[in-house]
Amino acid sequence: MRLALASVHDKTGLGSFARRLAAKGFRFLATGGTAASLREAGLEVIDVAAYTKSEEMLGGRVKTLHPAIHGGILARGEGTDFAELEARGYGPIDLVVVNLYPFEKALGRDGVTEAELVEEIDIGGVALTRAAAKNYARVTLACDPSDYDEIATLFESAGPDLQRRKRLALKGFQRTARYDGAIAGWFAGLVGEEEGKEAGEGGLLLPGTRERSLRYGENPHQTAEYRCAVPGQGPLGGRLLQGKELSYNNILDLDAALRSVSAFGTTACTIVKHLSPCGVALGADVAEAYEKALAADPLSAFGGVVAFNRPVDAKAAASMTALFLECVAAPSFSAESLALFATKKNLRLLETEPSLALSPMREIRAVTAGWLVQDRDRGDPAEAEWKTVSRRRPTEAELEALRFAWRVVSDVRSNAIVLAGAGVTYGIGGGQTNRVDAVRQAIERAGEKARGSVMASDAYFPFPDGIEAAAKAGVSAVVHPGGSIRDAETLAAADAAGMAVIYTGVRHFRH
Repeated sequence: MRLALASVHDKTGLGSFARRLAAKGFRFLATGGTAASLREAGLEVIDVAAYTKSEEMLGGRVKTLHPAIHGGILARGEGTDFAELEARGYGPIDLVVVNLYPFEKALGRDGVTEAELVEEIDIGGVALTRAAAKNYARVTLACDPSDYDEIATLFESAGPDLQRRKRLALKGFQRTARYDGAIAGWFAGLVGEEEGKEAGEGGLLLPGTRERSLRYGENPHQTAEYRCAVPGQGPLGGRLLQGKELSYNNILDLDAALRSVSAFGTTACTIVKHLSPCGVALGADVAEAYEKALAADPLSAFGGVVAFNRPVDAKAAASMTALFLECVAAPSFSAESLALFATKKNLRLLETEPSLALSPMREIRAVTAGWLVQDRDRGDPAEAEWKTVSRRRPTEAELEALRFAWRVVSDVRSNAIVLAGAGVTYGIGGGQTNRVDAVRQAIERAGEKARGSVMASDAYFPFPDGIEAAAKAGVSAVVHPGGSIRDAETLAAADAAGMAVIYTGVRHFRH
């Protein structure tokens, strides 16, 4: 017979779950109130104290912390582990049903005392959860009552497979991580705000490892730190070769530049200012890509950051030393380029692989009383299809420029507009509160280059005014998602001007 351990605070659905498991040959070990609940459901239960031959201690603070329990859970299904258990008179535990004292709920209770909260910190339940999750290769963890029906159904056939046990283990580790985060946040408040920041997370269980404190955040009165995904890894997965330490704003801008430049399979350069590209270009070499990107908006590029997806050579370095830049990032730098950059001692050089920006990381943003989490936008989904909707089809040259502009616009702050030619931006309008102003901004920055350019918009045009402004400036083709209730009006304006229009069916907001 298989052995299940049950130790739960929330007994929702426990009885029916256990009866289904008992029908498939499970015996149950349980603690105090859980054992009583199972007996009320008509099940035979072995008390943990009787099984371990060790009575509960300290008013119930110590119940399951015993080799008979944790050895039974952690024993692997191969080698000598089972023999060692048998020699000690213990057996393997195949299923752990556990949930934790409701610390988070108690934390929000009016009038709760420090002593009461301390007693709501679960020790044994967390240890059981982690042990079962660690040994997912053999043990099934049920730490969420909402999973009971599915787990019972699986045991009624072949039992949970390895992939399902892994998913249940993941849920266990996520649960204990959140639980510890809530406790750490409360303790940060106990020891004082500043000490709490230094010792812990100030209420938020942050991902990664704290790599270093930053001089300040976006502004000097804000504290900040940098955390890396891999312990010991440098900023943005790279290595700082020269210059001052990277600031909070430097890291943000470099991340935006690397995200942009990583989208291209050929030599590319992106210049970023305040989290939005101000110039993006492809080139025969890095020097040409830089010069073309700079020409798009040399005024905004002053004090910006530059990223390349190819090694930087002396020719490109010589061009860059003529302008004040905060940072340059690239996969590598030639010895000659480093010698030239050395004359700009405050310029930060980051050696990092842009493809790291394509890693499957999720984005987390703090909001009032919570957080937002989403997948990164990595461009159009594979199933997306472009559709020409105008009377005139785009030429091959226009189509090439439209593809380039569409890649760039997804990294520009919304409302976002990009005017471009083949492999080069001419004018970028971003961060505007209405789309026609973004069009006007892009046209102003493009100047005479607007005539004959193509335009990409991260979202549809709600009114014809944006299309009309672009047509007046000489824009020849447009790509945007479509989907507005006024699409017919905007398309009519484009057709009247002889513009080619493509709908992508995909939006690329970036806020």
